[in-house]
Amino acid sequence: MFEEAESDPKLAKKAFDLQEPRLRTALLNAQYALLNRADRTLLVVVAGIAGSGKGDTVNLMNEWMDPRHIHTLAFDTPTPEEAQHPPCWRYWNALPAKGRIGIVFGSWYAPLLKEAARKRPDAQRIDREIERIRRFEAELAANGVQLVKLWFHLSASAQAERTKALLSSPETAWQVVPEDRKVPKKFDRLRSAGAAAIERTDLPHAPWTIVPGADAQLRHLRTAETLLAALRRRQAPRPARASAFAADLSTHVTDRLGELDYNASIAKDDYDTELGLTQGRLARATRSAKFHAGHSLVLVFEGQDAAGKGGAIRRVTHALDARQFEITPVAAPNAEEMAHPYLWRFWRHVPTPGRIAIFDRSWYGRVLVERVEGYIAPADWRRAYGEINDFEAQLADNGAVVLKLWLAVTRNVQLARFKEREHSPFKNFKITPDDWRNRKRWKDYALATNEMLARTNTAAAPWHLISANDKRYARLQVLRHIAEAIEARL
Repeated sequence: MFEEAESDPKLAKKAFDLQEPRLRTALLNAQYALLNRADRTLLVVVAGIAGSGKGDTVNLMNEWMDPRHIHTLAFDTPTPEEAQHPPCWRYWNALPAKGRIGIVFGSWYAPLLKEAARKRPDAQRIDREIERIRRFEAELAANGVQLVKLWFHLSASAQAERTKALLSSPETAWQVVPEDRKVPKKFDRLRSAGAAAIERTDLPHAPWTIVPGADAQLRHLRTAETLLAALRRRQAPRPARASAFAADLSTHVTDRLGELDYNASIAKDDYDTELGLTQGRLARATRSAKFHAGHSLVLVFEGQDAAGKGGAIRRVTHALDARQFEITPVAAPNAEEMAHPYLWRFWRHVPTPGRIAIFDRSWYGRVLVERVEGYIAPADWRRAYGEINDFEAQLADNGAVVLKLWLAVTRNVQLARFKEREHSPFKNFKITPDDWRNRKRWKDYALATNEMLARTNTAAAPWHLISANDKRYARLQVLRHIAEAIEARL
């Protein structure tokens, strides 16, 4: 695959000078067309042999286009904060909005390439990195991120000559980094690592383009042509399959909501006694050295309207250090959130070890309200099961205890609570026209909920269904599930 690049082809200066004005104009027009449509993000991944002119070429592209709408994202060794999050966290946080162009240096390929270039690479680790990359890129592409991956390449001799030429002048010597000097000694391993990465991650929705790097003019021309072709596409290419990590849609869906014992209750005196004891268990677990050393807690509260999520959350936080947790109430996405892939806004609240993230409603809105109300196409909410499972698995792999709690009430209890809220000066702010409208679609929401429970109940992130007709009983059950889950992990 590197035959042309390693032949170190050149482009005559006259040929380049003839094409440069046309390309610059076309690129700028295409960039503004993307900005005005704002229908996708263009993400350019820059990789290749060190010393092949990557930085020089990206600088030129910023000159040829409007740099105000280009985000150059450089990732080096993870910072202490980044290292405490799942590997993809820093890439999600830096993702530009739709209509913008992002150019990524030191991307999610760095760990793969580093391992593949070792004298004795770990094949299993390479396989894991490949799988992680394929899943990440498939999710980006499925959510409107157009990926363009550029591999800059040249022969070993041309790389050495270019490095020597840069070092010969004080004006250019600063461009040479220690990594560039080491390339000749391990060129074959670097070449093999690049070939393996390209071969296994070159997909229609995330294609690689090999750019010859020896001649600056040809390098600039090829890069510009590749970016222009990508910008001129009417739509960002999507994965051929619905998802690279689809949930098992063959799983039998049962009526788990209907199987609950809605008569479950607890006497007030027993509740008062148990509440303090259970909150004490939770307090000890979340303040323990083991928890702070390598674990975090992600709590997802879902349920029908008026099921008592807010009251349950207050009983949980009463046992926690206020400096330790963050509560994120989730409503309809705002304009900034809609300009990014669906899970972007939730990645921003992923906790570090010792921290607790509490979500009052969550990413499950995609397979509940957005599905039932028809805000998205069926293909989108069906794909979301797999994306959600993968997201939660990444959290769990990074040490998070992921607990999902569904508080369930019967229809008549919900009606009684709605009426109580309407007549209470302290609670009437809780009742909205949307609550009454959602109630009319009770059966549709029950169907969506039971399917969600079947598709996203995983070992890494299990669902706990709690009968909430009796609020005291539900609150105790919530506290018990959380305390037991943390204790079991520790």
